[in-house]
Amino acid sequence: MKTIKLLPLAFLFLVSCASVHVNTDYDKKADFTQYKTFAYYKTGIDKVEISDLDKKRILRSIDEVMLGKGFTKSDTPDLLVNINAKAEKNYNVNQFYAGYGYGWGWGWGPGWGYNTSLYTTTEGILTIDLIDAKNKELIWQGVGTGYLTKDTNEKDENIKNFVVKILEQYPPGKK
Repeated sequence: MKTIKLLPLAFLFLVSCASVHVNTDYDKKADFTQYKTFAYYKTGIDKVEISDLDKKRILRSIDEVMLGKGFTKSDTPDLLVNINAKAEKNYNVNQFYAGYGYGWGWGWGPGWGYNTSLYTTTEGILTIDLIDAKNKELIWQGVGTGYLTKDTNEKDENIKNFVVKILEQYPPGKK
């Protein structure tokens, strides 16, 4: 019986360690080799409804990844970086049959041996847009979806993981 009660906890642990799922889209006619510098699209970033601390975490991670890819921050950039983020709470019900057993009263009754657990997870969606600064046109978009943590000690690593996984896909065709 102890094993059965630990099943939801084990599942929660596995879910919390799940990786970020990424989808990207891009303008197939864009010449990505021409982009060497970047800056943030402040107007768009100011509208994102997340805490300023999480915004800083995201922007620091983007800086680190973009600089690591050889880009330079500039006041006259080739690319503008915009973000959007949201969180969705998921309610999960787990019901499983644990077999028949004796309970209160006499004999067997409907529902005996069933165990139900309810838990919630928070799924985060981070979108990173890369915009051609000259034409003001979206040329690349990456969307990462994964589970978030409320643990302040893990937030930095969690957010960095989102950004790294998304920007791994930029530029298109390169890994």
